[in-house]
Formats: sequence, C-alpha cells, structure tokens
Amino acid sequence: MRSNFILRSVGAVALGALAFTAVYHGPTAVGASAGVAATGGINKANFDPTCKACDDIYQFANGGWIAKTEIPAKYPSYGTLTAISERNRDVLHETLEAAAKDTSAAPGSNEQKIGSYYKACMNEASIEAAGIMPLQPELARIAAVSDVPSLIAESAHLRTIGVGSLFNSGSTQDDKDSSKNIAEVSQGGLSLNRDYYTGDDDRSKSIRAKYVDYIASQFVNLGDDSAVAATEAQSVLATETALTPYTLRRVELRDPALSYHPMSLTDLQALAPAVDFKGYFAALGAPAFTTLNVAHPNFIKGMNAQLTTTSIADWKTYLRFHLVTTYAGALPKKFVDSSFAFFGTVLSGTTEQQPRWERCVSATNGVLGEALGQAYVARNFSPVAKARSLELVNNLIATLHDDIKTLPWMSVPTQVYAEKKLAAITKKIGYPNVWKSYAALNVTDGPYATNAAAARTFFWNDDVRRIGKPVDRAEWGMSPPTVNAYYNPANNEIVFPAGILQTPLFSDKNDDATNYGAAGAVIGHEMTHGFDDQGRQYDAAGNRVDWWTAADVKNFDARKDCIVNEYNAFGIAPDAHEDGKLVTGEAIADLGGLTIAYKAFEKTAQFKAQKKIDGYTPQQRFFIAYATVWQEKAREAFERQQIKTNEHPLGKFRVIGTLSNMPEFAAAFKCAASDKMVRKDRCQIW
Repeated sequence: MRSNFILRSVGAVALGALAFTAVYHGPTAVGASAGVAATGGINKANFDPTCKACDDIYQFANGGWIAKTEIPAKYPSYGTLTAISERNRDVLHETLEAAAKDTSAAPGSNEQKIGSYYKACMNEASIEAAGIMPLQPELARIAAVSDVPSLIAESAHLRTIGVGSLFNSGSTQDDKDSSKNIAEVSQGGLSLNRDYYTGDDDRSKSIRAKYVDYIASQFVNLGDDSAVAATEAQSVLATETALTPYTLRRVELRDPALSYHPMSLTDLQALAPAVDFKGYFAALGAPAFTTLNVAHPNFIKGMNAQLTTTSIADWKTYLRFHLVTTYAGALPKKFVDSSFAFFGTVLSGTTEQQPRWERCVSATNGVLGEALGQAYVARNFSPVAKARSLELVNNLIATLHDDIKTLPWMSVPTQVYAEKKLAAITKKIGYPNVWKSYAALNVTDGPYATNAAAARTFFWNDDVRRIGKPVDRAEWGMSPPTVNAYYNPANNEIVFPAGILQTPLFSDKNDDATNYGAAGAVIGHEMTHGFDDQGRQYDAAGNRVDWWTAADVKNFDARKDCIVNEYNAFGIAPDAHEDGKLVTGEAIADLGGLTIAYKAFEKTAQFKAQKKIDGYTPQQRFFIAYATVWQEKAREAFERQQIKTNEHPLGKFRVIGTLSNMPEFAAAFKCAASDKMVRKDRCQIW
C-alpha cells in the first residue's frame, strides 16, 4: 500500500526522501531560532572559529549555533529544517485561523473544510465532553468478536477507519507493470520497531517495560481497572511479540525483491487458511480481482499460525488497544498525555508537548494538505521562485547526464540506458498541476474524533478504489508545505514541494554557491536515487527491471561497501553506532547528490569569477551551505531511536561522511592529507 515519506515505504521500495529529523505530533498526525542567512543563506555568527574546517566542517559551520542553542522542550531535535517548518507552519496557522472564523464559506468548500477541521481540533471542551463516545460503536463491534472469522471481519472493518492490525492491506503500484495498481497484503500488526520486542540491550528492555506501562494507561483511560489493564498490557505485548519472528527487518525491506510475490487469491488463501481473503477484501470495499502482491508470504503464514494459538480474548484486547492508540490524539487530554509520555518522551526524549494549535495545524495539513497548500503556495512560492528552482533542477540533470558517461564502474550499455532513464525523469516542482479533490470528505465542526475517523475513511476509500485501475502519475505523495523531497522509482519522478524550496536552502536572493550547496544537494540527492542499488532495479517507466550488467553490480557493490564501513564507524556512544547497511542508500545519495551539485555549480558565473563573499570563496560557501542544511541539535534518546530505525544518517554524519570523501572540499579549504576531514580510503561513486 502506498504511503508517504520519511521512514515509510512505497510498495516494496522506500521513497528516496530527503528525510530531515522528524518531530513528534502524536498518533493523529520545532526555542531558539536556527541561524538563517546573514548573507545569502550563510550566517557567520553560527560558525565556531576555534575549529578548523579541515578537522570538522560540521562543527566549524554550526558550532557557534550549537553552543548558544537550547532544544525547545517541545522538540526532540531542532535545526535548520525544523526552523523552516516552523515558518511554514506559521503561514498555515494564519490561514487556518482565518478559515475557522469565516462563517461565509460555502458548505463543502475547501475553505469550510480546512476551517472546520482545525476548529474541531482546537475545541478541547467539545473533545472532553464527547469522551470516548465516538469510539463506542467500534468498541462494541470488537466486544462482539467471538471467533476467528468475526475477528478477521472486524480487522477488515478497522482497516477502513485507519486502524492497522494483524497485517497490512490495500493498493500498490505493480512492481512489474508500473502503469497499473493492484491489491496487496504485507506484514504489519506491530506498534514498535521489530527489534525492540526481542532486543537484549538495556534500551530495548527499558522501552518494552515502558511500552507495557503505556498500553496499560490507555486501557485505564478507557475505563478498565488498573489491575485488569496491567494484565491486558502484557497480553498485547505477547501478541505483538509473537508476530516478530515473521517480520522483515528494515534493512531487509531495502531489497524490493523481498517484498514482491504476485500470486492468485487462491494461492494466498492456501498460505493462511484461517483467513477468508475474498470476504476480507469485500469488507474492505475493494473491487473484484484475481491476483495481488503478497509482499511478505512468510509473515502471512506466521500470522495465520498465531490466529490458531492466540486466544480470541487476547486478540480482542489487541484490537481495542490498536483502536485507542490510533485515535489517541483525537480523544480527551488523558489519552493524548499517555500517548505523548511514551512516543514523545520515552522514544524521543521530548519533555513538553507542542501547543494545541501547532498540533492542530499539523493534523489539518496532514488531512487536507492540498486544500491548505493552495493558500500556502500563493503566499510562499512565486512564479519566479518556481522558474529558478526548475532551472536549478535542469542544470543538475544536465550535469548528471555528462557525469554518467565518465563513470569507470558502469559499462557502456548501462550508461546508455542510464541516460535514457535520466531523460525520462518527471520533475515535480512546488505544487501539483491538478489539485486533489476532497469532495467525498465530509468535515463538520465536531466532535474532532468524528472528523478524524471521516478523514481516515476518506483516505482508505481513496486507496482501495485504485485496485485494478491505471496509476495516476500526476498525483503527489507530499503536500506543498512539506519540508522534504523524494524520488519515487515506480514513477521515475523527483518531487520537490514548495515547503523545502525556502530560505536558507533556496531563494532567488541567494548566491549560486548557497543555492547549489543547499537546494542543489537536495535535488542531486533525489536524482541519484534513480541510479543506486534500489533505483537500478527500475527502468525508465518505473517497472522493476534490472538494467545493470553483473559486472556493474559487482563494481557498485564494492563502492557501496566502502560507504557501509564508513558509516558503521560513526557513533554517538560506544554502544550506539549507525547501521551502515541501513543508511547506505541515503548516504550514497548524499555523496552523489552533492558531487553532482558541485559539478553543476562549477558551470556558474559565480564559480568562474572566483570572487569572495564575507571572506569565503565560492567553493567554500558551497560546502558551508551544505553543512548548514544539516545544522541540528538533538536529544540522546532521539538519536538512539534514529540510528535504530531511520534509513537516513544523523545530520552531523551526513555532513562529515559526505565531505570527507570529496577532494573538492579538501581543495577548497586547503586541507592537508593528514587532516581529519580527508579520508585515506575515500569512497567514490559519482
């Protein structure tokens, strides 16, 4: 099933998203100010003059900012990209406040819907008065489950209101025929990263214990006795833990072949005899079909085994928990507080919730992002900005085209096809050409949980109706205000929302050095995803066809191993290191993207003029701008969570790891071969 961005997968392959450090918004959906731009995106006040760039460019460019910045209590981390997000959120906030007060908006209009959704979210009195009433019909349905068939039927119903359980299902783009959507079932049923359930390390044990406390707290919030709730919490943990032996790890999910197993409904039925899949999909509202993708057959078999060994009572407890944890953010304060105490504090180290209005802006944008996005781009993304950003994209594409011809590890036939694939890339800049329709979504002034359920049902119906239909390649996977970007291999497209094309990353007032070093690096990052160990498995049309020779693969893998070894050595503590195999795809894209951006920058008038600004050469400003993109201060708990679960390295490692591999950086700052930022065993791909 398709889903968006950071940490999520698209079909079998993760979107090649830029993925800045995420903040906690709760189950429904960043203080100090990051130092933005004294001159064209670079603020010298953020520098650490006591640190040489050749020793640690990250500290040199950001050390002053790090020393004077305190992470706001409401955030697990804070930096350049979260500061951009804050500015974008303020624009959305003004729009939503006005919409909420607009009594003349036509019923059913986008203006009415964004205003009503935000207003209902902000109405805490109404939320408290409603209590768990909006969930009562669902709780009653769960209580009525009496056997495996009714359990499966209820699981299907919960899926239609956005509650995941047992396994995942929905539509997906066919890996072998990217022009069509097909049905899919895949692994699911867990609330935590797989390894937390079984890890023997102290952090995993602590998280498990506190997870049990969290589960119990939500059962108490539902009205259960504390002793009963404690027993129920252990039951949920046991039920979820039993699914982990069949669950692929995040590193394994990087291989698209491990998540593509087309088969007939009859074959799927044989994998899990306890599940009436025909009835299940009918309950989901899916159109009739005969074949689908069973992404993770071993999980489906394992889940089927658990249906016969786990009691119905335990499954009902499990369903109740998944319902309440999914909707916690739309329920009274005690549910929200319980959720934040675990997901916000335990997992991320945050000690204070974001103000209600911030959470409601994020929630409304999450549901009505393209409706809200129209107002955002009207204020924040001019036609001039779109034209200049498109020019930047085209310059990098032309540079990558030339670079491909020079790659010693890529055979000539592969180079020829790579150029064809590059020419076929779809460029989506700023916002969609055709906006998403929310006509089928009914939004009222409350209660909020009712709107949240309506939104989840709307998106479910939007997903399941795609089965058997052609893929709409005009759609976007992110809303315009999003501070992120992605490459989608199934559509062979690069997507840059207006939200990320903002100062200091990009501005028509920035010099080329800062635009290319910041936004150019982002653009190059996404482009090169089409030609890495995952992207090379998809052709110019987005079909999973391996177009590399065996020699190309061998040559690339040798270079990839260099990146794996480099990032394995990065750690925040002796017991907490990056997983090189997990982050290799994104680390390669960082290095490739910045390499291409630099080569494109070399063609500019600023580079050729070699005029210093604020005492720094164009080359130095380029690399400082890149280091500033990943300017960030984070809590240890959050960093530990990230290195265990995130396919993207921590920001400081993205800077040090990338620039220490680039001789252009060493030349720009006149680094000696013995300096720390000059790797002896340099990794090079592009």
